[in-house]
Amino acid sequence: MNTNQDILLGEWPALKGQVKLRWGKLTDGDLQRFNGKTAELAHVLQQKYGYGKVQAEMEINQWVSKHDTAPAKNSGNNHVGESTNR
Repeated sequence: MNTNQDILLGEWPALKGQVKLRWGKLTDGDLQRFNGKTAELAHVLQQKYGYGKVQAEMEINQWVSKHDTAPAKNSGNNHVGESTNR
């Protein structure tokens, strides 16, 4: 998960709201606690959703691979709940 960890850490401010939309059981405290670190996100997904380690990692990998972070990076105006793909 190193590549995805780099993506999440590098784009965390833009992706944080999207992560919360994808995994609605996550709290603001959860998001602050793992601050873009995929290992922490996987741990929280295991706790909140009952995923095994492999399933949590697969969920994160699939989610990251579906998100093109370039639009959010360029605009900087996206709000939680707004799609970056228009």
